[in-house]
Amino acid sequence: MKPERIDEDRVESIVQQAVQDAVDFIESEIADDRIKAQRYFDGEVDIGEEDGRSKVVATKVRDTIRSIKPSLLRVFLSTDRAVEYIPSNQDDVAVAQQATQYMHWAFNELNGYNLLNDAFHDAMVKKAGVLKVYWDKYTEAETYSFTNLTDEEFSAIVNEDNVDVIEHSQEMSISIDQMGMEIEVPEHSVTISRKTDKGMLQVKSVPPEEFMVDRNAKSIDDFYVVAHRTEMRVSDLVNMGFDFEKVSNLTGIGSSDTYSEIEDFERRGYQQEEEESTEDLSMKLVAVTEAYMKMDIEGTGVAQLYKFMLGGNDYQLLDYEPYSEVPFAVFEVDPEPHAFFGRSISDLINDDQDAATAMLRGVLDNVALTNNPRMGIVDNQVNVDDVLNNEIGGIIRMKNPQAIVPISVPFVAAQTLAAIQYMDDAIETKTGVSRASMGLDPDALQNTTATAANITKQAGAAQIEVMSRNLAEGGMKRLFKLMLKLFIENTDEEKMMRMNSQFVPIDPRSWNSSMDVMCNIGLGTGKEDEKVAILQQTLQMQMQIWQTYGPGNGLVSMTLIRNTMADIMALAGVRNSDRYLMPMDAQTEQQLLMMKQQQMAGQPKPLDPGQALVQAEQLKAQAKAQSDMVKMEVDAQKAIAQDDRERDKMDQDLLIKAAEILGKYDTAIDVENIKAAQSEPRYPDERPSGAVSGGRF
Repeated sequence: MKPERIDEDRVESIVQQAVQDAVDFIESEIADDRIKAQRYFDGEVDIGEEDGRSKVVATKVRDTIRSIKPSLLRVFLSTDRAVEYIPSNQDDVAVAQQATQYMHWAFNELNGYNLLNDAFHDAMVKKAGVLKVYWDKYTEAETYSFTNLTDEEFSAIVNEDNVDVIEHSQEMSISIDQMGMEIEVPEHSVTISRKTDKGMLQVKSVPPEEFMVDRNAKSIDDFYVVAHRTEMRVSDLVNMGFDFEKVSNLTGIGSSDTYSEIEDFERRGYQQEEEESTEDLSMKLVAVTEAYMKMDIEGTGVAQLYKFMLGGNDYQLLDYEPYSEVPFAVFEVDPEPHAFFGRSISDLINDDQDAATAMLRGVLDNVALTNNPRMGIVDNQVNVDDVLNNEIGGIIRMKNPQAIVPISVPFVAAQTLAAIQYMDDAIETKTGVSRASMGLDPDALQNTTATAANITKQAGAAQIEVMSRNLAEGGMKRLFKLMLKLFIENTDEEKMMRMNSQFVPIDPRSWNSSMDVMCNIGLGTGKEDEKVAILQQTLQMQMQIWQTYGPGNGLVSMTLIRNTMADIMALAGVRNSDRYLMPMDAQTEQQLLMMKQQQMAGQPKPLDPGQALVQAEQLKAQAKAQSDMVKMEVDAQKAIAQDDRERDKMDQDLLIKAAEILGKYDTAIDVENIKAAQSEPRYPDERPSGAVSGGRF
């Protein structure tokens, strides 16, 4: 039988029935557990109370969840890459790195902390936390005013696309033409509104009571119908393109369903008032349901996914369109195989809260009765008003000293404390949260070795790691897949991105939307201290390779060394590594190496050990020769000085002898001739050019 096209009435009937069945399933099977979980988280129990007895509640559910949540958030937020896109081929390596950094930045811009906090809280209290990913298309209008416009200028402005004229006025003014004649010309003043269509990626937390799925669904990828039912203003629906007359007659959620109101009340702690005023229909709240189903509307024999917009509590079909992916990411801490809903932390320890509350109340009642026992009195022998007065030091009037008998109650609370400790241990076993595992129990750790204490903490942290991995594999991976897919489909231009402390252009249109996502957190990914130790060892090996083989070794580069150092700092909580390490990439590194080579090219080539030894001996010989020459010059100077002194002495002796001969023999001596002979040069460099040595030379 050949499949036939399904008409719109039949489509509406199929979707209405599917959504109603999903609502019935949630209301009958899931809502009661979620309402009870919220009550227990708020400090309520189902066990009865007696007048005059303790009404205290052991808030085990709330205390446990509040202890687990910081550990989970720390696991996801202590790293800047909780999940990472995996390239499918060599060409996608750089793209995967860009996509990972950009989508994590986008997630943080969307207030990622609050989104994860909401999803984890709902998962631990109400079985599943749901985040919705969508592309929000909106129109942004800007108002501009212009004056003194000519006809041509006015026409050019108002005829632009997406321009609406808000106000316009025209006046005639006198102008001088080219011939010098006065003429009247119009001048326009106009106020316009220029509309621009924009869009942005959005991630919203979905309240559990607004999310529905059919009872046969096994996962977010294996279902018959998945729906999100909420309330919207009529004005918002009109902005989306729906007819005002049709949507203003739709009803709200509160007029038909009760479980969603109860869940909303338990979560808020107060009841919202219904808006009775209908004077402004544009602000009326109406029920809107987005249902996602596979259906063969075209009659091709192959069902495809559609998004159906339904209005009111009777699910009137407003619109439908083909859709590529269900926009929900579901987070669970303890998923059940082959079932959509798993278990929450509250499901695991609700009964323990009842038992712990009963025992705690018994202990407090026993302490109260032990400290303030009941009194037995003899009728008409005691003033009853005095007995009922608990004032300290108050007087009791009695006729007989034996008329009042205290009814003592034995103190048995000490024996009950062991049972309370047993319940605490049972809760710790179920959830993995204990004082010892968090390092807060001095009694358990004071006489324990560091290794044993670390093992205790790791054993307790194992449960948290399993929860983290469940949340990452189930919700976080799908969340980032949806974000990447929507971002690629709706981006029509290049963007600038800060990557490794540098702004680089990226083109998301060239990214591969089918890239897989890998988790870097939770069980099986290693602990932070172990990662730091491994990275430090890796850094040492990188430095050894670099020092041994230098740049261009083919294994380690400055970029890789910087990445290792930045990862170590990030694991230690220092995210702004750019403040301590300069940015580095392959291009910058190549430029630095070229500059280094150019500097080395202008320096002498280093010698081998043999050549260096020969050169050193030569330098020693040259130094010795220079030293000998200096010594010879010094000796020559000394000889010249000694010769000068001897000449001076000869001159003096000559004058004395000449005087003696003249006085004794009356004979004159030719002193000048003798001095001339003594003054003749005695060294070759002292003789004039062409002179012949004489005398002693």
